Amino acid sequence: MRQLRLGMVGGGEGAFIGAVHRIAARIDGRFSLVAGALSSDPARARTSADALGLARSYGSFEEMARAEAAHPEGIEAVAIVTPNHMHYPIARAFLENGIHVICDKPLTATLAQAEELAEVAAASEALFVLTHTYAGYPMIREARRLVREGAIGNVRLVHAEYVQDWLAKAGTSRQAEWRADPARSGAGGAIADIGSHAAHLVRYVSHLPIESVSAELSTFVPGRLVDDNAQVMMRLGNARGMLWATQVASGYENDIRLRVIGDTGSLDWSHADPNRLRFGGLGTPETILTRGGAGFQGAARVPAGHPEGYLEAFASIYSDAADAILAGKMPEHLPGIQDGLDGMRFIEACIRSSRANGVWTPL
Repeated sequence: MRQLRLGMVGGGEGAFIGAVHRIAARIDGRFSLVAGALSSDPARARTSADALGLARSYGSFEEMARAEAAHPEGIEAVAIVTPNHMHYPIARAFLENGIHVICDKPLTATLAQAEELAEVAAASEALFVLTHTYAGYPMIREARRLVREGAIGNVRLVHAEYVQDWLAKAGTSRQAEWRADPARSGAGGAIADIGSHAAHLVRYVSHLPIESVSAELSTFVPGRLVDDNAQVMMRLGNARGMLWATQVASGYENDIRLRVIGDTGSLDWSHADPNRLRFGGLGTPETILTRGGAGFQGAARVPAGHPEGYLEAFASIYSDAADAILAGKMPEHLPGIQDGLDGMRFIEACIRSSRANGVWTPL
């Protein structure tokens, strides 16, 4: 199977998520990175491109989109790994030039941008993939299947947590700097950065839309201009949910948990032990389901008992994106433009609710 030609915007030297995207794109050998506009500083972009051995380096994403669309061996897809405020103009430029987009979350900096980008994507023949990484974990996909097939009955409750501590104090790193700057991160802080992941897990596994929210967004670090803690109650049709996303929980490095509870059973998944899924039936002993174990119907990279983690989950998103590009169609399990739009509606509703002292706010 041939490798797809990939470009990247952002992700130059010192950028964490750019390196993660490059590793994920390489793991299954589905992409070859050949071009990039790796920094808004042309000199730094060139230095970063040379370090990666890229064939073509550009000083701006606009130049890259035009040149690659006209190149006889131009890129077929672009990975966008910039701060949030640049997602919209970059994605638009490549979609309008017929180049498939693989974009880090959240979709855009504002809901208005998200709605405009959804229209651009609908008019383009190119596909749009959103890298909600945790949708690539085998046991998250298994949980999604079990809920869809009625293994826990009708969903009643969904609880999601995404808990970090890396912003518990005022940060001086480049990553901390732009995430705390509303001009680059968008209006939301923790609610956008990690709350968007938690909300996607809620929708992805439960198969239920988040219809309205009652949110309290807090800022604990003095002087910070965006929220660093979010506590949200959710209505999902007849089901109810709770979401906690924080980046100031001292002692928690990157703790994610999802619990989906139905009228006959429940599922419980933790990022700390991602290859296991707790299944509890009403009046029956709990069962620990494993990736590759009895009854597992998903895809596993290695035999049961050999762990798969974050990079492999990210790689599954990239591999699925390659399949989608070659097929010319998005599969139902791969996050796309609608997931991004739903995520931005969630973020915006939480912000409005919090500003109104937690009033229930529709998405």
